[in-house]
Amino acid sequence: MPMKSRILIAEDDRALGAFLQRALLSDGHEVSLFTDGESAANAIEIEMPDLTLLDLGLPKRDGSNVLQFLRRMSHTAPVLILTGESNLDCRIRCFDQGADDCMLKPFSLRELRARCFALLRRQTGAESVLRSGDLELNRVDHSVRRNGQTITLTNKEYGLLECLMLNKGKCVSRNLLMEQVWKLSTEASTNVVDVYVNYLRRKLLETREEPVISTVRGQGYRIGTISVMQSL
Repeated sequence: MPMKSRILIAEDDRALGAFLQRALLSDGHEVSLFTDGESAANAIEIEMPDLTLLDLGLPKRDGSNVLQFLRRMSHTAPVLILTGESNLDCRIRCFDQGADDCMLKPFSLRELRARCFALLRRQTGAESVLRSGDLELNRVDHSVRRNGQTITLTNKEYGLLECLMLNKGKCVSRNLLMEQVWKLSTEASTNVVDVYVNYLRRKLLETREEPVISTVRGQGYRIGTISVMQSL
């Protein structure tokens, strides 16, 4: 299933924080946003996030203090510092205090996504590029290629393909796809999965002789050859 992580953003610039939250939510993560260090520290104490994006210039409790607090609770939870301070000593101090990465404002959203994914991958061991035959899905820049040709997908089409490729060789049920990609209850009466599988098949230039996505009658869909464990 797609890598869904809990991300905490501590950023006092409300517009920037909301922008980052929307971007990471669209990637399928659970994202909470706090605009002061005290609220962020309280949230971290209740439930440690999988990744923290931490601004240094926070009110009530500055970012350095929140970082030290987090590190007392976990030595391994990844932290990405966001700062407008170009001073090298400031960044070195952050690393000394336990930050895993540091980005200087202003920054590219594409680069921030890539760095977030790298930190989460280091934490979970998830693959950044998924392949099945001549089909390739890059989970960092959300690109999809078949036989070297770029294929443009909508967010839901991408999420559906990612879920299938993460379970390569296994049948993925319609219920699981509804939960993971559309966040719908399995009790919902809809054929949205079948409709989007057809969209994907057309965009992937699938043929009956060379199917990319196989239908497992009465069960769901599968990409790739059937796994040994499933065939037993």
